[in-house]
Order: sequence, then C-alpha cells, then structure tokens
Amino acid sequence: MQTSFFTRLAALAALASVVVAIPSDCTRKITIKPGDTCATISAQHKVSTYQLMNVNTGIINTACDLHLGEEICLGIKGKDCTDVHVVKEGDTVYDISQAAGISSTTLYANNKNVDSSTGFIIPGEVLCISSHIYY
Repeated sequence: MQTSFFTRLAALAALASVVVAIPSDCTRKITIKPGDTCATISAQHKVSTYQLMNVNTGIINTACDLHLGEEICLGIKGKDCTDVHVVKEGDTVYDISQAAGISSTTLYANNKNVDSSTGFIIPGEVLCISSHIYY
C-alpha cells in the first residue's frame, strides 16, 4: 500500500515539475503528439531549434526526448523569433544570412547553437533569420 502511494506521489511530483518548468511569460505552447520531434515542431511552428531548446530548459534535454501529452513552450514574450529558415543540404551560414538580408553576426547571435568558428549547420535544423537580435 505504501509503495503505491509513494509511486503516485512521485508521478504527481514529476507532472508538477513539468508545469512549473514552462516559463510564465510563454506566449505560444503546444502539447506533444505522436510523431513530434524537435525538428518537426520547429519547422511546423516557426521556432528555431535554439529557441525551442532555450525556452524549455529542464523540459527538453539535449537529446530532445519528448513525452506524449507533455506541454512545451515555443516562445516567450520579447524573445519569440518566428522568422525562420529550415536548413537544406548544401546551405551555408553565409548563403542563409545573405538571402535573409542579415549579417552572419546577427544569425550567430540568434542561433547560439551554431558554432561561429566553423559555421557548421545540419540539414533539418531550423534557424532564426530575423534582423532583430533576440538572444
């Protein structure tokens, strides 16, 4: 009987921590559905890969393990870049920034997951291409 109680208590605590982890100034939220991945969510909802991970610290780990029914934040007030580009095979930081009309410095500032010394990007990754610096 005690094991059941403590198991339920632990499950409730885990749920409560997810709710608490969503920023109070979150302006866009979604609930994870079957087949969702960080890449598909980023592309479908116009949120950069970096932003998705950054605003969900403590909810989404670096491996992007998502849990069905879990609610995640897409953007927070004042830091919600919806001008995005889905990286395609052969894209370079220079090409993307030129096409967007921004400097590579601005692109790197908004996408801190991209190493500015190498410019390494991965097809499917979603980058913020706004001229406004959010991060």
